Amino acid sequence: MNTLLQIGHNNYCPPVAQGDISPVNVLQHFVWDGGPITWCILIPLSVITIALTVHYLFTIRRKTLAPPDLAKTLIAGARQGQANSIRQIIRDDNTLLAQAAYAGLSQIGAGRETARAAIDEAVEEQATKLFRKIEYLNMIGNISPMIGLLGTVVGMIKAFNRIFAAGGGMPDAGKLAGDIAVALVTTFWGILIAIPALAAFALFRNRIDAFAAESVKLCDGLLSWVYKQNTAQTAERNTQSSSTKRTPPVSPA
Repeated sequence: MNTLLQIGHNNYCPPVAQGDISPVNVLQHFVWDGGPITWCILIPLSVITIALTVHYLFTIRRKTLAPPDLAKTLIAGARQGQANSIRQIIRDDNTLLAQAAYAGLSQIGAGRETARAAIDEAVEEQATKLFRKIEYLNMIGNISPMIGLLGTVVGMIKAFNRIFAAGGGMPDAGKLAGDIAVALVTTFWGILIAIPALAAFALFRNRIDAFAAESVKLCDGLLSWVYKQNTAQTAERNTQSSSTKRTPPVSPA
């Protein structure tokens, strides 16, 4: 009985007061423990990703690439065959739709196929410029996990060096945990940055493709309407000219 009491006394752990348990310090665990790779590279990359995403949300949208009001104006003018008036309106407009329409209407006198080729070329040029802009998000999304992996390798090298330096003994647990924290936190930040960056890149790429396809389709319709009106006007003029020639002159009384 005395032996059992002695064992129980030796294994007794005093209760921990509630105030002794500190809450998880998010800043400490997810920022400071990440080391210089997290502070100087990954966190700035996350800020850049957010800034680029917000910027593209305002610049890559229908209102700035294919405005509905502009589309209505182009359709109304094309149905009336006012190609020259349309060109005057969109000459200084830098939107994707305006540039495509201006390129097509400028070549309308060279033939329909030439005008269509001009539209395709203008849309491709504008879309390429936009793709180059959003390519930064794709680059960040691809290199962030690699940087996180670099931090993982650095942290594991430090941890194994510390174990080796202990000479077979027990290394300092606090310092060892710090080295492992560097490995895990940098991986966490690398993945955390890559996922939204690649998702945003895919979103904006699909937007650009959609607006480019809509612009080509609309401009092709504009060409059809303009050619149709021009053909009708030409036929009407020819009819009036023929009627004038057939009318005999009125002899004086």
